[in-house]
Amino acid sequence: MQIHGLIKTSLVDYPGYLACTIFTGCCNFRCPFCQNKGLVLSPGSEPVIPTETVLDYLQKRKTILEGVCISGGEPTLQAGLKDFIRSIKALGLKVKLDTNGTRPDVLKALQHENLLDYVAMDIKAPRNKYAEVSGIDSPDMDRIQESIDFIMSSMQDYEFRTTVVKELHSLDDIREIISWIRGCRLYTIQSYRDGDTVICPGFTAYTQEELDTLATEPWIKIANRS
Repeated sequence: MQIHGLIKTSLVDYPGYLACTIFTGCCNFRCPFCQNKGLVLSPGSEPVIPTETVLDYLQKRKTILEGVCISGGEPTLQAGLKDFIRSIKALGLKVKLDTNGTRPDVLKALQHENLLDYVAMDIKAPRNKYAEVSGIDSPDMDRIQESIDFIMSSMQDYEFRTTVVKELHSLDDIREIISWIRGCRLYTIQSYRDGDTVICPGFTAYTQEELDTLATEPWIKIANRS
């Protein structure tokens, strides 16, 4: 496991649970609005936290923490992911996985062993804009669809989510995504935040009021910007 970041305690990364959040390196997307530039573009230059150090911390805090959120980067690219999650589950902790959905085979293998308690999958854009928004020429939309279908049919606790950027997403784009994943458990729409760690800083965000117009059904949640 290439672990490059650790938030020891979080109340927001795993809904409903006190969690630790782990950030892995490497990603197969290049979303220009991504907040983790170092993890995506130059993971080799990021400090490394040994897996054993993380597991030792979790062992000491297992009676206080309730879960672990594994984020990135794209965690499903990590060869040691399954063994790492097995070690976390052996401590009695729940596991939430953040993913871009490009490796449905990994999701299926993990779920086959009941290693996932919650999956949060990013939906980058409507189908026809995935290349532009994900930053790669030919995203495999069949794999994206496979992940969506698998999560909706096989996971009990999950969400889809989109970070909305004014220059890349129209409000109609988001409505198209809503139609695409209609029937899902939860769809979270979150506003873009600019900053020094963004791959291509300088984008702008919709107002909370503009995003609130999209919350037309109870399974659609607008993340609060505060």
